[in-house]
Amino acid sequence: MGEVPKISVEVVPEPPASGDLVEFVPEGKRVSSDIPEEEFRGKKLSTLLLREGGRRRLYVGLGPQESIGPAILRKASGAAVRSLVKIGAEQISILAQEWEDHLDAIVEGALLGAYRFERYKPETLRSRTGLRQLWLCIAPRLRREAKEKAKLGQLVAEATNLVRDLGNEPGNVIFPEALAERAHQLAKEYGLSCRVFEPRELEEKGFGGLLAVGSGSVHGPRLILLEYSGKDPGRPPIALVGKAITFDSGGISLKPGERMDEMKFDKMGGCAVLGILCAASRLQLPTRVVGVLAAAENLPGPSAYRPGDIIRTYDGNTIEVLNTDAEGRIVLADAIAYVKKEFRPSLIIDLATLTGACIVALGKEKAGLFTPDRELREAFWSLGEEVNNPVWPLPLGEEFDEQIKSDIALVKNVGGKEGGACTAAAFLQKWVGDTRWVHLDIAGPAWITKEVAYLEKGPTGFGVSLITRFLLGQANQAQRTKPSQKGSGRKR
Repeated sequence: MGEVPKISVEVVPEPPASGDLVEFVPEGKRVSSDIPEEEFRGKKLSTLLLREGGRRRLYVGLGPQESIGPAILRKASGAAVRSLVKIGAEQISILAQEWEDHLDAIVEGALLGAYRFERYKPETLRSRTGLRQLWLCIAPRLRREAKEKAKLGQLVAEATNLVRDLGNEPGNVIFPEALAERAHQLAKEYGLSCRVFEPRELEEKGFGGLLAVGSGSVHGPRLILLEYSGKDPGRPPIALVGKAITFDSGGISLKPGERMDEMKFDKMGGCAVLGILCAASRLQLPTRVVGVLAAAENLPGPSAYRPGDIIRTYDGNTIEVLNTDAEGRIVLADAIAYVKKEFRPSLIIDLATLTGACIVALGKEKAGLFTPDRELREAFWSLGEEVNNPVWPLPLGEEFDEQIKSDIALVKNVGGKEGGACTAAAFLQKWVGDTRWVHLDIAGPAWITKEVAYLEKGPTGFGVSLITRFLLGQANQAQRTKPSQKGSGRKR
C-alpha cells in the first residue's frame, strides 16, 4: 500500500551496523558538548544531521518536555524519515528507548512520512530509492509489548497510505464504477463482504439522491456496501458512511475553474471508510462494522439535475435543490437512510469533505465535529489530538434547522451564508433521527496543497487513524465490560 516499496518493520534491542540513525531530543537537552546550543536546541521538529563513524545520525527536536506525547512523536518520526529518504536513505534505525509507550505513533509517523505518489511520472523522474527497512530500537525487556505496538502503527499507516493512493488517483481513473471495482478487490484481499448497487438497482430501490447527483455524468453512481462481521455478526454494527464524489465540478451550479483539479479529492470520506474497514479486518477487531460509500460524479450535462428540482431519497423524504454544488449531503442522505433501515446500527459515523464553510470556520488543519452525544464528542475531541487527526466541536440546534426549512419539501439543500457547516450537519440529522451519530466534516484536513515536514502534499488519509483507534477503544471497552445483550442485526 502506498507508493513506497513494502517496508519491513522490526523491533530490535540495538541498531544494526548499517543504515541511518534517528534520535529524538527534548528541548534543552544537549546532544553533544561539541554542538553549540545555538545550533540545535531541540525545538519542535528542528533537525540536525551529523555523520558519525561513516553513518548519518539525524537528531529531531520534540519541543518542551511537558508537551511530548504521541502527537509530536508521530510528526517527528515522519519528519525524520522524509528528511532522510530525500537524501537516499533505505534503512533507518529509530532510537526509541525512551519512547516505548508511543511506539505505535512512531511507526505510524515514519511510514506516513515515507509515502510518495509517483505512479504517473516517467521512470526517469521517479525516485531511485525509498525506505525499505525500519528498525525500532528499544529496551530488550519490553520487546513483546513493543512488537504489538509497532504492528498497530504499521497497520494503521498502511491503511492510511492505501487511502492516500486512492485519493491521488485522478477523475479519469477513479470514477464511481472504478471505485466500486477497487472496493471489490480490497474486500477480496481483506476478507470483507462487498455488494455494489448499480444505477438500475438504485432506481428500483428509490435512491433518488444518488441518481440525481450522478445524472449529469456518463459514469453512473454506485452505492458500495462493505461488511466486516467481527466476532459477533448478530450484533448491531457500527456504520461508517462516506461521501465519495469522485469528481465535483459543482454540476449546473458550476464551481470556479481555479483549483477545480483538487475536486478529485471530494471522494476522501468514502476512501477513508474503505481504509478503516481494511484496518478493522487486519486488526481482527471483534466489533461488527458496516461501511457505505455513496459514489457519484457531479457534472453538468443534458440530464443533470437542476436548481429547483425536488428529490425523493431512499426513505421517501424530499429535498428541494437550490444549489447543485451542495451535493454531498444529498448522497449521504440516501446512504444514511439505507444503513439505518437495513442494519439498525448502534452508531453512525459519517465522513465527508462537505463544506467550504467548515474551512472558513476552522482552517485547514481541523475537521468539524458534530454530535448531540456529549460522551462521543469528548471521545473524538480528545482522541483526535492524540492521533494527529484533530477535530473541533461545532454546534447543532434549532436555529440551523430553521435555515433549511423548505416551503415545498422536507428541507432545502442549502441554508444561506451563515453557519454553512452547521446547516449541512442539521440537514444530515434529519435522516439520522434518534440513532447515535457523529458527523465529521473533513473538508479542511482531507488534503494539503503544500508539503509539510512530515507529509507529502496531497491527500492525508484523515480519519483512518482516528476512527480505527476509536473502534479499537470501543472493542477494548466492550471486552472489559462483557455485555450480555444481543441486538437483532440486519433485517431479514
